[in-house]
Amino acid sequence: MKTGAQHTDDPAAQPLRSDAERNRGRIIAAGRTVFGRDGLNASMASVAREASVGIATILRHFPAKEELVAAVFLDRMDAYADAVVVALDDPDPWHGFTGYIEAACAMQAADNGFADVLTMNFPTAKALEQRRNEAYEAMVQLISRAKATGRLREDFDPSDLVLLHMANLGVVNACGDAAPDAWRRVVALMIQSFEAPSRGTLPASPEHDALYKAMRRSSPAGATAPAPDKSS
Repeated sequence: MKTGAQHTDDPAAQPLRSDAERNRGRIIAAGRTVFGRDGLNASMASVAREASVGIATILRHFPAKEELVAAVFLDRMDAYADAVVVALDDPDPWHGFTGYIEAACAMQAADNGFADVLTMNFPTAKALEQRRNEAYEAMVQLISRAKATGRLREDFDPSDLVLLHMANLGVVNACGDAAPDAWRRVVALMIQSFEAPSRGTLPASPEHDALYKAMRRSSPAGATAPAPDKSS
């Protein structure tokens, strides 16, 4: 037996790995609670208090806030992307389109943190952004199918969904517990405005790079990064 070898069943090593895994789980659970209640402006210190760990413990697991956000909300982003797939499977494209909007906005209303996530961008959170990009590509298909039925106005642009999420976020944050269902009326009004025939000409949609910059400005890091190519 080599004395320098450390085996996977080494009893001295097991508690450290187990404790570290438990701490990570507690931190993620605390992040869900704190971010879900207070949004992404909540501090890492608030998460540490909720998890009953020191801030140094959080930083060992998640050196940057974006990393914690990604760990907390990846499953929510999975559900968001899955909602687009469900919408694409609807035999009625217009019903699928409107159902997706209602489902996505309901996700925002149910979780203040995820409400923020949908209006932000996290370039270093590769898995989170991959799922967002998959949802975006599916949304482009969903929009095309809804337009093909003649029910969705021809000048509707994918960026309008980002603007819708930004508007819904504002309503959810402003109304809070005082009027928790107010977002439903706003979303219904928006859906009616999307329906053809259009009632007038719309101003130009924001440039993709400009909208990306706005999403980056709102994110926890707030750093600038080149916008991904959405020209296709």
